[in-house]
Amino acid sequence: MQHEESRYQNFLKDRAKLVQKKGPTEQEVAAFPDDYNLYTLWDFFIPAFPCPHRVERIGTLGDGGKWVCGMERVEKKEKCVIYSFGVNGESSFEADLLKRGSGCEVWGYDYSVTSFGPEIEDIPHLKQRAHFFPWALGGTDNHEEKDEIKFYTLRSLMKHNGHDFIDILKIDIEGGEFDALTALIQSYTPSNPFAETLLPFGQLQLEIHARDGREKFDSFVKWWRMLEDAGLRPFWTEPNLVYVNLVRGTKPDLAEYSFLNIRGNHVLITDDYEVTPPTPIHEKRED
Repeated sequence: MQHEESRYQNFLKDRAKLVQKKGPTEQEVAAFPDDYNLYTLWDFFIPAFPCPHRVERIGTLGDGGKWVCGMERVEKKEKCVIYSFGVNGESSFEADLLKRGSGCEVWGYDYSVTSFGPEIEDIPHLKQRAHFFPWALGGTDNHEEKDEIKFYTLRSLMKHNGHDFIDILKIDIEGGEFDALTALIQSYTPSNPFAETLLPFGQLQLEIHARDGREKFDSFVKWWRMLEDAGLRPFWTEPNLVYVNLVRGTKPDLAEYSFLNIRGNHVLITDDYEVTPPTPIHEKRED
């Protein structure tokens, strides 16, 4: 891990050189320009930190599946915690995680639907380990009875559920990730400038929606650096080309990113983490 982090710091220097050579020269330049050069936003933010374990795609092919680091470790835990923000009626990712880890439970949040998708709802032994709420992830708590959409911060939800750590955190909230993650990281950033930020999750599967004013290059750079400063390192990316095909003429401004949290003490970054295998379960065949 120390060796790869040293390599990543060298990569950051190379990225700065590329921005100077090929990137925008003025503030607030669009990330997907029509005329100034061939480089787009994603060319400057490649997944340059390797996961130290197996990387595999979990969930459906196409839109909905995610790239996960070290599931062979996570699935062996007696208890593993999964949070999923943005369900939208398709739960193949969450269902496959539950199938892999008999000690895993998932907490799902999405104000636009009323339940997980059929991949969980139609399978009783998965549904009993899945907990759904029609709430939204936000930068602040706004969930009074009068509020049409109830927003919760991640810290508030974890306290409500009695959790202090999340093994896998998925966020796909249609652009709300910028404010939500900014508030999240700030809430875990210590006042002591010499102390490290310790985020309460092992890895993050994030769809980034670089649009609607969020695609300005300099603003995005500051936000991305905040993720890096908090200990998040990108190990995989995949553009959402289904979206491009669906909305003809749009720019490729949606991309899936997977991040590893390189700080703290969790199963993905240290061999000292004690893993207790879960009790085996007997599942009926679904065919």
